[in-house]
Amino acid sequence: MAVRAPQLYRSLRLFGLASFALLTQEVEAGAEIPFSFEEHDGGKRPLYEYRPLLRTYVEARAGRLAVLPDALTALEELRREPAAAIYARAHAGGEGSENGALVRTVLLPLLTAVAEGCGGFDWSDEVFDRTYGELERSLFGTRRAYAAVAPLVGLGAGSQIELGRGIRVRVAAAGELAAHWPDAVRLLPPSFGREPDRVCVLELERPLQAAESEPPDAPGELADAVTALRLATSAAVAAGPVLFERLDWRPYGIRPVLPIAATQPPGEPSRLDTFRGKLARDLLERIASADDDPELAEGLDRWELSLFATEPYRSEQLREALTALLGGTDGLWAATVRTALLLGETARDRLDHLERLRALTAGEPAKPSTLDAVRRALVETLLHADRAALVAALDESLLGLRARPAAFLTAVA
Repeated sequence: MAVRAPQLYRSLRLFGLASFALLTQEVEAGAEIPFSFEEHDGGKRPLYEYRPLLRTYVEARAGRLAVLPDALTALEELRREPAAAIYARAHAGGEGSENGALVRTVLLPLLTAVAEGCGGFDWSDEVFDRTYGELERSLFGTRRAYAAVAPLVGLGAGSQIELGRGIRVRVAAAGELAAHWPDAVRLLPPSFGREPDRVCVLELERPLQAAESEPPDAPGELADAVTALRLATSAAVAAGPVLFERLDWRPYGIRPVLPIAATQPPGEPSRLDTFRGKLARDLLERIASADDDPELAEGLDRWELSLFATEPYRSEQLREALTALLGGTDGLWAATVRTALLLGETARDRLDHLERLRALTAGEPAKPSTLDAVRRALVETLLHADRAALVAALDESLLGLRARPAAFLTAVA
């Protein structure tokens, strides 16, 4: 095998041999390798598989492995490689040493991959060479392939739906998470893979340049995607509770999904079709720029918090959301009138919307139709892109100075 960094290859091989010797001694002394018990769809006769959790076994002994003399030598060689910075920085998080980060992100994953390739702790030079070759291609390549995958609940899809920014909704392949993370089963939502609204994943995939030393903010970006899906479908959508990261198709890390995106709100599941997939894509593009408009960001946050609140807090969140969105200094009453005009195609429609929103101005509990009207107002405002210009156009329309701004959608459900 052509090796680009002979000293790194030699030090990592010696670390692997020393680690295998230690782990084998512990097995022979009575230590047990844990197993997972997995059920696979086999029609009338389900198939069951025992998977050795070698990653769990190795990580439980990380402290002893990290102080092996060969581990210290391997870490010294890794520190000489600037390309290893992305592995260390992503998980150091300001806590612990660079050595600790390299142990967690390079040494232990390398050791686990070799063990899984060998089916245990019987060393194979062929397996090590193959695993090391993948590491070298990742370290010294001009580009790296980063991906983060989170289980999706409350939403089904018949085909892959692209949401933009490298994010998509797709059906999870059987056993794909367990293939990289054997202990992933205990981190998945209940009944994931067995219910129609629990078979998809939310995936972020993005190339990284070799000079980039930080991975994408996957929790933040997937949380924005969940918000867009909730707005587009009105479904009880959530992702997580954790996301699984890969770098160059190797396990990279496991991070929690942001709580507001990982918590499933009350409501019914739904199905993501092509139309609502395109709507979610357009909304996600607009949500990405919401930080430049504090009132819009406030409206989105308040609306999303209302999904989890009970009365009277739910109605209070909706009042704050609508005021931030279309009220401004004119207050809630102006926001309800503008919303009725924005959503209503006819005078009768506008009157109906105003009646739905009156509960908010009267301090009464909001009905489900009121919650939906606020959601639709957010969708329309995001699709218009310029919120301030939209408010000005609505006011001119109320005064009869211009035609009503055209709505992008007559219904969003």
